[in-house]
Amino acid sequence: MSYTSTYKAANTVAAKIEQHFIRLHQNAASQGEVDLASQPDRKTIEALIDVAFWSSLRKEEGHSPRISVAFLPPSQTSKPLKFAKPLPLNANTLTKIAPGIERSGIHLGVWEENGELYIWGTTLNIPNFCFVVDVSEPGLIVIKHRRIYGIGKYTNVAVLKGEQIRIVDDTSCTNRDCPPILKALLDLTVLASWNDPINILIQFSVSMRGHGRGGALLIVPKENTKWKDSIIQPIQYLIEPPFCGLSNLAKQSGNQTEIFSQGALRREVEHLAGLTAVDGATIINDQFDLIAFGAKIGRAKGKPTVEQIAFSEPIVGGEDKLLYPGQLGGTRHFSVAQFVNDQPDAIGLVASQDGHFTIFSWSKQQKMVMAHRIETLLL
Repeated sequence: MSYTSTYKAANTVAAKIEQHFIRLHQNAASQGEVDLASQPDRKTIEALIDVAFWSSLRKEEGHSPRISVAFLPPSQTSKPLKFAKPLPLNANTLTKIAPGIERSGIHLGVWEENGELYIWGTTLNIPNFCFVVDVSEPGLIVIKHRRIYGIGKYTNVAVLKGEQIRIVDDTSCTNRDCPPILKALLDLTVLASWNDPINILIQFSVSMRGHGRGGALLIVPKENTKWKDSIIQPIQYLIEPPFCGLSNLAKQSGNQTEIFSQGALRREVEHLAGLTAVDGATIINDQFDLIAFGAKIGRAKGKPTVEQIAFSEPIVGGEDKLLYPGQLGGTRHFSVAQFVNDQPDAIGLVASQDGHFTIFSWSKQQKMVMAHRIETLLL
């Protein structure tokens, strides 16, 4: 391949990403999986990241490009939209075509012929483990792949922000108490259906982070009301009876109306996740019934003030730390950490206005609240 990259981070990370996809394919082959996407080599990975990065810094009619580039031939997808003539793969081409393909779910197809990469068209469907490069915002590139069973959010492999490289460590849960949502984001858990509870929480997290106002979500056991001891009464926005729009969809089974139901699920998630922007915490139970929003958290009677939390981030080189809650964020982080400390059966999700996203859960192993920072997995 004659392409020469000029984005240093692309060259730095390409070999590591190549090894990641080699391991994915080896593991899948050993388990009898078929119909996998073609493996990208190091030069291809480097070239696609380089082109995506430089296009992200350009603008077309005042707008920065937001595009998803997938490495596959037209033969590996269904109903591809093919150009009459292949387009050259460069930053100028991506910038020009970006306004027409920026909607979610559309991928620009790239393949190699005679040693050169070219753009052949677009597709809405890509095979398992397909290598994807997303331009999320100027200078921010996300490398990801489609999950083996195609359910839920794509699995992130690395995030590049300028010269900053963050490679996801998919072994980070090996010796830790990790909540199910984190295991799923690391592709360690099979999501069985479109309305799998963990998939719903992942969508919730993406939506909470997406509205950009910051927010807190508390997930409490349906059959246990002890959590009320940690909420200041009265609750201003208490829902009576609990709203069950999302919980009803979570209980559906069968595939006859799956496409319609997935759309309905997204709308319900957006509806409830939007409430987290209101000052205070939104409370749902583990069946996804909405109980309240704008709730104020207080320390339960007889419970100690949380003084330390364990912190981790699932990236290569990330180290476990013991932090004071105030080191992680402001009042929202401290109050949710206190809530989980008082109510260890609960889980707390906190989105910050700066884009950080943290899961708070009780670690039986460490006997303390653990904060998992996961925005690298949500992009």
